[in-house]
Amino acid sequence: MLRTVPWVALLSAMPLLASIAPPSAWVPARWNSTDSKSLDLLAGTPINCLLLTTYTPEFVTGAAARGIATLAVLKPGADPADPARKAVRAGLQGIVLEGDFPAGTAARVRDTLADAHATVVELTSRARMPLGGPDPIVGTYQGVWPGIQVLDNGAAKAAPSGSPWIDTNTGFIRSVRAWGPASVWLGYLPPAHTVITGERYLAAIADAEMAGARWIVALDDDFSARLEHGDAAAVRNWRGMAQVLQFFEGHAEWRTLRSYGKLAVVQDHDDALLSGGILDMIAAKHTPMRAIPGQRLTPDSLQGATMAVDVDASALTPEQREMLKNFARAGGTVLTAPPGWKGQSALQPDQITLDKAELDRLNDIWHDVQTMTGRKNLGARLFNVSSMLSNVLSSDDGKQVVVELVNYSAYPIEDVSVQVLGVFKHAHLITPEGVQKDLEVYVTDEGGTGVDIDRVSACATVRLD
Repeated sequence: MLRTVPWVALLSAMPLLASIAPPSAWVPARWNSTDSKSLDLLAGTPINCLLLTTYTPEFVTGAAARGIATLAVLKPGADPADPARKAVRAGLQGIVLEGDFPAGTAARVRDTLADAHATVVELTSRARMPLGGPDPIVGTYQGVWPGIQVLDNGAAKAAPSGSPWIDTNTGFIRSVRAWGPASVWLGYLPPAHTVITGERYLAAIADAEMAGARWIVALDDDFSARLEHGDAAAVRNWRGMAQVLQFFEGHAEWRTLRSYGKLAVVQDHDDALLSGGILDMIAAKHTPMRAIPGQRLTPDSLQGATMAVDVDASALTPEQREMLKNFARAGGTVLTAPPGWKGQSALQPDQITLDKAELDRLNDIWHDVQTMTGRKNLGARLFNVSSMLSNVLSSDDGKQVVVELVNYSAYPIEDVSVQVLGVFKHAHLITPEGVQKDLEVYVTDEGGTGVDIDRVSACATVRLD
């Protein structure tokens, strides 16, 4: 959660702050070096906000001169008020409270910094995220590391949908964003004792950005050391990460588009905060969907949908259950989870995925969803994309559709086909590598529009007009 205290004069550092972007536009990264020369690595990248556990006056001044915001990371334990004041006096733009602090801590720190221009960002557990609040940024330190899950025998784990199981945060991000327009920051770290390839870093960035969030870029110790020493492979991977970041950050308008999906998934607060749930299973089928918090179910939220899945009918009010009945009376299809399916207790602070019993229950509703959707086109159908996830978005007037594709494998995917509902005359392919070309469009059997893509490396986007 983030709040900004009122502007005041900030000593001699104030002129340097003029070129620093507002918090809503910060592209964050964790930074371990205090050597001002390390800032050269950020040249040509969209990263403009650094999270620091240690800092020097020279480093902070050098970052500000480049238009880069700096935030001091504070952890639970000692009272954060004094280090927060120290950080602001040193010229940092604010602090990050990372972890689950006692209730009221953030408010007290903001009061402490009331006489300075400072920003307080909270990275809490998912269970404590203040969804639907007025703050421009909500964040968490929890997340799954994106990628295809591989079993001990080297085979890819299969999801109930039959596709390879892709660990992803996209369902969680969609759920959080459904609560309001706040930017979402994911602060999870690379898994320890694991070799992280360049492709997996690209997947971590694209996994968040595709769903409209930002991963706080964090390098493992080995990569970080090699990069600082100019290792050729590390520099090459770093440039690839910057390319993917720039690809999404250079198209901020994609975050403002609405879901093109005709399938609505109504779920409660706890379900929304989990990864690997019904949203991720539907996404593995490349069926576009919109997430609707049960607490925010309205007739307007169902506008344009043709099917709805009610994950937990007991969590809805009588008025909201009547909304779904009216939706069905108007020609929509409603699938309600079987009685007793919702068996989990309240979300625990350290829980971000389903346990085995919950996965078994989810399999039941998944089969019903699969039967209900069948081979129907609920906005888009994609082919030859088993190692990929997608996000299909539309302008408010429906005259433009954007199909984002992210590849979670370690190799490029060839011969990808995308078919969307609606008639479009033009299609344009955009990739982080700088490819921008028109694609030939054709009419599908369903009367929609299809395009074929020769090759997708880390990610790509198709825009149809």
